[in-house]
Amino acid sequence: MKKIIFALFTLVIVSACSNPSTPAGNEGYVYESPRVFGNGGFQGEMTGPSNYGFSFFRNEVINIDMRPTTNKELFKILAKDDLNVTVGVHAVLSLKKNSVKKVVEEYGGKDSYRRFVQKSFRTFVRSAIQPYTSKEIKQQRDLIASTIETKLKNYLKGSPFIVHSIVVGNIDYPAIVVEAVEKKLAAEQLLAEKETQKAIAIKDAEIRIEEAKGIAAAQKIINETLTANYLQHEAINAQLKMAVSPNHTTVYIPSGKNGIPLVGTLNQ
Repeated sequence: MKKIIFALFTLVIVSACSNPSTPAGNEGYVYESPRVFGNGGFQGEMTGPSNYGFSFFRNEVINIDMRPTTNKELFKILAKDDLNVTVGVHAVLSLKKNSVKKVVEEYGGKDSYRRFVQKSFRTFVRSAIQPYTSKEIKQQRDLIASTIETKLKNYLKGSPFIVHSIVVGNIDYPAIVVEAVEKKLAAEQLLAEKETQKAIAIKDAEIRIEEAKGIAAAQKIINETLTANYLQHEAINAQLKMAVSPNHTTVYIPSGKNGIPLVGTLNQ
């Protein structure tokens, strides 16, 4: 009977004890669960990786990740030119070291971003983007990010939050705008091709003109050199060549201007 009582007592003691732990990159807020007698409450802080150690009373821990995390917000914003633009904006934030007690008790613990940062962050984004047209948003994305970062840092002064960077990510336009842009690009591409074809045609025409000029010049030279004496000389040479040919009988008829003979050939 004593053994049974001792075992039950040991079980109660073990179940009442706890050993809270905190992983690397986190800080732990250790608190004691409310008891039958007393209110429990904050017991201490831990920097991970670590254990709080066994304690008789039931201690628990809220672990808060202190490392930089990226918080993405997606917006549909009416730009200055009345187009709805979808914009993704990323805020890289972390929490100051040794601030876990303040984060849990004053800023909502694990829900601190949503409860303390998100609403103001979204307001800053909208106010920074709306003064621009849909086209300017892409062109001025670095300036927009810088404006948002300045506003958010001023807002978070004195809080446990650290702003590392703000990044304006994807910018998407309505489908009708995307389609119009694609058509414009296709038209510009077609126009560029036509301009290339036109340049080729002009160059081909220039080549043909130069060829014609060459032919005309050559013809002019030939016409100027075909004198009566030259033709008579060529006719005599032709007669000499035919005279030595073994396969033809050649008849010379001495008639023609300037005595140039008409040449006829009789095949044997």
